[in-house]
Amino acid sequence: MIEKIETFLVDVPTIRPHKLSVATMNTQTLVLVRVLCADGIVGWGEATTIGGLNYGEESPESIKTNIDTYIAPLLSGMDASQPAKAMAKVRKAIQGNRFAKCALETALLDAQARRLQVPLSELLGGRVRDALPVAWTLASGDTSKDIAEAENMLDLRRHRIFKLKIGLRPVDDDVAHVLAIKRALGERASVRVDVNQAWSEMDAVRGIARLEAGGIDLVEQPVKADNRAALARLKQRFDVAIMADEALHGPNDAMALARIDGADVYAVKITQSGGLLPALEVATVARLAGIGLYGGTMLEGGIGTAATAQVCSTFPELAWDTELFGPLLLTQEVLREPLVYRDFMLQVPTGPGLGVEIDDDKLHAMQRH
Repeated sequence: MIEKIETFLVDVPTIRPHKLSVATMNTQTLVLVRVLCADGIVGWGEATTIGGLNYGEESPESIKTNIDTYIAPLLSGMDASQPAKAMAKVRKAIQGNRFAKCALETALLDAQARRLQVPLSELLGGRVRDALPVAWTLASGDTSKDIAEAENMLDLRRHRIFKLKIGLRPVDDDVAHVLAIKRALGERASVRVDVNQAWSEMDAVRGIARLEAGGIDLVEQPVKADNRAALARLKQRFDVAIMADEALHGPNDAMALARIDGADVYAVKITQSGGLLPALEVATVARLAGIGLYGGTMLEGGIGTAATAQVCSTFPELAWDTELFGPLLLTQEVLREPLVYRDFMLQVPTGPGLGVEIDDDKLHAMQRH
């Protein structure tokens, strides 16, 4: 039986300013959800987003309030060993709130997998990979700093895929910044860009032409999320891979984009999808439509990152790797043992459930009161 659902807001400084076209982050607010079951099993989930309301329509505070006020009372007393029934009730009664739903589904599945003493991936069909290549985002905005950071990551054997956040500056300035970094790194690394919807279609045509010529491997969400037609036109026009991210709010969007041949790659995010099982549906649509997959992040801490890793470990194909570096951007950790990154890969946890353990002392020291 589900006895209690608790939510925590945890403010964690980042290791450096993280500049996106929609916000500059100096602190990340983790939204953590704990489900306590009558049999003593505890499950954890995470609903972290970016930049308050800059990125999406859910904020850390609204996620906490909506879970505490509306969603937790729905689930109280339900059978904890039947997460699908619990989530069906939530999805029927609650509109939207994808991030909140994802955190709850993660916590319920984490608890059930712990109950069965298996990794969470085994409840999702089973893993086919035990480690995931991880991209690092270069987002200082300073070309020489970004090159030095990338060189350091290569030396440490931590990352050899680099994504650059662009869209704040004029197109020509952004492109010059990206191409300077690509020239410095050469064939030693894959260099990609994320525009976070900042370009008009005309800007995108101009920018992508130069990026493609300069050896950039992928362009993420160059235009507004709701301008699917423009995304499709860019996909038809260029050879460089065009990736949908903000345009993907779950399986229905995945299907709509596939119908118009609107992207080469889908960024699968468990929170944007509204949960782990809907994220699997997004991936299935992509596979059936011949669209590549990429494991996306909302810059979550260890819990949300472990959850996405469990999901991505089940994908038959993961052609474009992942960006599950969130915990590495944060100065503090709520896990007893941090996730393991080595040889350019995140090692998918193998213990029961998410395979991570929360340090209660660290949590209470860091949580917002």
